[in-house]
Formats: sequence, C-alpha cells, structure tokens
Amino acid sequence: MTKILLADKKNFINEFSLTLEKRKVYQNKNLLEVKRIIQDVRSNKDKAILKYEKKFSLKKNISIQSIKFTKSEIKKSINLLDNKVKKSIDTAFLRIKYFHQKQKAHSFSYKDKFDNQLSYKYSPMEKIGVYVPGGTASYPSSVLMNCIPAIVAGVKNIYMTTPCIGKRANPGVLYAAKKCGVKEIYKIGGAQSIAAFAYGTTHVQKVDKIVGPGNSYVASAKKEVFGDVGIDAVAGPSEVTIFADKYSNPDWIASDLIAQAEHDKFSQSILISDYKELIKKVQKSLSKQLSKLPRKKIAKFSLNNFGYLIYSKKKKNILDLINQIAPEHLELSMKNPNKYLKEIKNAGSIFLGYYSAEAFGDYLAGPNHVLPTTGSAKFSSGLSVFDFLKRHSLIKISKTGIERLGPLVINLAQHENLEGHANSVKLRKKEY
Repeated sequence: MTKILLADKKNFINEFSLTLEKRKVYQNKNLLEVKRIIQDVRSNKDKAILKYEKKFSLKKNISIQSIKFTKSEIKKSINLLDNKVKKSIDTAFLRIKYFHQKQKAHSFSYKDKFDNQLSYKYSPMEKIGVYVPGGTASYPSSVLMNCIPAIVAGVKNIYMTTPCIGKRANPGVLYAAKKCGVKEIYKIGGAQSIAAFAYGTTHVQKVDKIVGPGNSYVASAKKEVFGDVGIDAVAGPSEVTIFADKYSNPDWIASDLIAQAEHDKFSQSILISDYKELIKKVQKSLSKQLSKLPRKKIAKFSLNNFGYLIYSKKKKNILDLINQIAPEHLELSMKNPNKYLKEIKNAGSIFLGYYSAEAFGDYLAGPNHVLPTTGSAKFSSGLSVFDFLKRHSLIKISKTGIERLGPLVINLAQHENLEGHANSVKLRKKEY
C-alpha cells in the first residue's frame, strides 16, 4: 500500500530527501559491466555488438547484417499499424513541431563605439543518435519528442536505435521514425548501442550527440561516453508530484499517480495535499484502479516502494517540499494554480488545473516530455531545439579597438601573470 506521510513534523524535508536518494542507487548498480561493454564495442566494433545482442536477446541465429531495418521491413511493419494510431501520431507530430518552432534561436551582430564587430550565431549539429526503449514497452512518443527538436534545429542526419533483435518491431515506433525522416534505424539496445553511436562501427553510424531515455544500462552508458560524444542527460525513471486541493477528484489524482507508476518499477509518484480526506480517498482509489491495470505488477511495485501520499496543513511546507523534490512532472490540481507559480522554482514541466493530466504532456500537448529527473530540475531543463544547436561567438577587433581597449587587456593579462597574452596585444598596438 502507498505510504501516507505527515510533512509538518520537524526536519521532514531533510529526512524525506534521504528517502528519495534510495532510487538513485539503482542507477549505478551495473556500472562495472557497462564499462566493460563500452570498451569491448570500442575495440571490437560489430563483433562485440553481435556478442551482446545474442547474449541479451537470447537469439543465437542472428547476423550483424540483421541489426539494421531494411526499407521492406519498415514498410511491412507500418502496414500493420492501426489508422487511428497513425492519425494520433500525425497530430502529435504537428503539435510538437509547432511548439518547438517557437524556440528557434536568432543570431545577432553589433558594433561597439570603437567599431569592433561582435556576433553570435547558431549552427545545427550534423549527426544525432536517438535511443528509443523497446524492452517492457515501445514508445512512438519518444521518437517524436527526441527527433522533432533536432529537425527544427536543422539537423540533417538523424539515426535511431530500438532494441528488437529477434522480435517484431513496434510499427508505431517505425511509423514515427519514418515521419521524422530518420536515416537509419538499428535493432540494438543497451549499453552496446550507446557505445556504437559514440564510437561508430562498420554497420552503425558514429554521431555527435546521443539523446533518448533508457534503462539503467543505457543511462550509465550515456554517462560513461559523455565527453567523447554529447548527451542530453543522464535520465532516471519517470516521476510525478501532484499538489491537490480539497476540490480535486480523487479518482483523477489516483489515475495520474498510476500513469507514472506503470512506466517503470522505479518510477516515483507523490501526492501532496492539505486535505486529509482527499488523501484517504486517493489511497482507496489506487487499490481499485490498480486491480484492472494490465501493468499492475510494475505499478504496484513502484507505488509501494517509491510512492507517497503526503499531508501538510501549511502551504509553505508544501511549496518547500516541491522545490526540494524538483519533480520531472508537477501537477497543480486546484482552482487557482497560477497563484503558486512564483513560488515554484524546481520542476521539469508544470500542469495547471484539474483537467491537465500529465498524459497530455507525454503525447501531444506540444512541449517536450524529455525532462530532468531525480532532482536535476534544480539545475537543468527539458529537451529543446537549443540542445541540437552549437553557438559560436565572432569577434572582429578594429584598429581603434586595439588602441583604446588594448591597454586594458594588457593590464588584466599582466595581473594574471600571463605575459604572452599581454605581448600578443602589445605587438599589434605597436604596429598600429
């Protein structure tokens, strides 16, 4: 049963922060094995990929040539897709793209009073690798959310991998990938796919940045290859925190907690309210709704181990607790949610009002669903167009700039005991 906690006792926030830390332990438990896999793929390329795919997929009769989807395979799979799902993907594509087009960056240039020209420009990355989970579930929405910001940024070469060696591919994932113009789709998963993207093989394209969610192997692998290749973030399991008032519908609240819990055993679902009766009703509704859920074993484990129903009569305590949790998703299920927005500093995506189910954000509201987890909303943001753009500063110093600003540069360089810096300006000033 999901635990009920009282948040008004002394030091509750500090104690609860330690409780939340338990989830992070699972992120590093496979680190040594992940390091070995990465080094093996880096050294032995396709041979290593094939070895791990056989090991983890339990399929012995596969070849390295079979790790890439053919055009025929993609077409046959997409033909199996329900037209209703196609229409939903089409609508989601348009809405997500429209939102991200609002994020387009604008270069700028200006001259200062000494006629120095200073500019800032953006250019897209060349090659992106997108990881799409394919173990306990497959997600067309992950394809859209990771590819569309790259498309809007101007990335021309998008590659994708989703683990499905030896089993039928999810047609929704392939349809979404085709719609996004993905160049090649691979059937590999786990740490070996991240290593392949990072270092390249004969059959897998090396990329400049890897994005997309995955299990603990994938998250650890992304962390390990960072520096040799860019990554979006080291994401943990999904999270939601709901701040609900006494007018909230307990069945709706319970359904939103379950929606996160069914993602992963280590997902985190938290309700905070200043109304005790609501908490009790939500707890009853959780039991009732879980009994009918196809993924009830996963959801039950998540709710029993990482789910919390928290009562506090003090609004300040609630807001402080939300900022400490820094949830991936935050629902403000109340009559006037806007009055709390100024006080909320840490959250990935915020859903306002009774009707704003987090599921809309997962699929087609428009904003990205790739968001900071495990407290990283304190210092990072969701995936955006900017994650696929490089920023360049351009500096053109004039003769007047050398004369008027040169002495100041020399002063600072000599203060830092960097005489070579100072001399590079002195020579130009002397020439002038």
